[in-house]
Amino acid sequence: MNLYVHVPFCARRCSYCDFSIAVRRSVPSRQFAEAILREWGRLQDDPAWEDSPDLDTVYFGGGTPSRLDPSALTTILDGLRRDRRLSPSAEVTLEANPDDVTPAAAAAWRRSGIARVSLGVQSFSAPVLAWMHRTHTADQARGAVPILREAGFEDLSLDLIYGLPAELGRDWAADLDEAFALAPDHLSCYGLTVEAHTPLGHWTARGQATAVDETQYADEFLQLSGALAGQGWEHYEVSNAARPGHRARHNTGYWQGAPFIGLGPSAHSGAGGERRWNIREYAAWDTAVREGRDPVAGRERLNDAQRQLEALYLGLRTSGGVSFDLVPSDIRTRWIAAGWATGEGGRLRLSPEGWLRLDALVAEAA
Repeated sequence: MNLYVHVPFCARRCSYCDFSIAVRRSVPSRQFAEAILREWGRLQDDPAWEDSPDLDTVYFGGGTPSRLDPSALTTILDGLRRDRRLSPSAEVTLEANPDDVTPAAAAAWRRSGIARVSLGVQSFSAPVLAWMHRTHTADQARGAVPILREAGFEDLSLDLIYGLPAELGRDWAADLDEAFALAPDHLSCYGLTVEAHTPLGHWTARGQATAVDETQYADEFLQLSGALAGQGWEHYEVSNAARPGHRARHNTGYWQGAPFIGLGPSAHSGAGGERRWNIREYAAWDTAVREGRDPVAGRERLNDAQRQLEALYLGLRTSGGVSFDLVPSDIRTRWIAAGWATGEGGRLRLSPEGWLRLDALVAEAA
């Protein structure tokens, strides 16, 4: 079983962020840990455990999980272990902001059982970080990596964002060079999207920011793909790449259809054809859990056609691709001729050029 814990607390909202967050000067770490374990206790009879009784991965995402007091992480992980087997080799990941990384914090994360850190760098450009409303500096990002290595983290991922408005003058190649120079094990690189109810959405609506040019967006994605190949990395999913042997097991579970359980506000769970999602706002979720009520906000059961569409979309996102029988032969032939895909061993795999057209190709094949 793969477990996701959504930690909503942030020092401020980033300009592009549409996630469920709670801006807090003081983080209620103990209260949050208690609420998470209450919700966890409700889920021990979930039918999904029948086929997957042990915890294979735990992922603390957010929000900014690194703002939690390390003792809260220890409390949560100890509580999980009391009910379910978590092997020493389990992948336990913490998302962290560079300004939260100190020698004391990193050592405490390791003692709690965190084995992997995903560091939210986004860019090494000071003007870009200010525009994004990030709370850290480029120097803090550079300094966080050796601190984490010294603490014993052998699996380290960096997050970057590409496709920024041209007026920022961001040098994507320079950011990639800096990232590789820090010798991480994994990169997650996301194209910027403009969500309506974010600061960026408001800026764009008022004409204070421009959406990225599609040609620039494509060029930067292909530049990323080429740089990864040049480093000998595996570009194993549209937004993720790793040195051999360092793919993210938790996220890979999502793409392969493995069962997952989510805890915390807005967290999603899925097993077989059932999907459910929690109350989005932190205060409402916390109240529901503390009053002993179910914090689930909605559920759905996918029919066979929906499950096949999900398998098609998730499979085409990855370097493993999908079986030929999910895509009609005439469409496969056209994609391969256009250079958008390759077909070998009964598997259809999209090329980087195909990944740029992912949504349109899925719609065509569905």
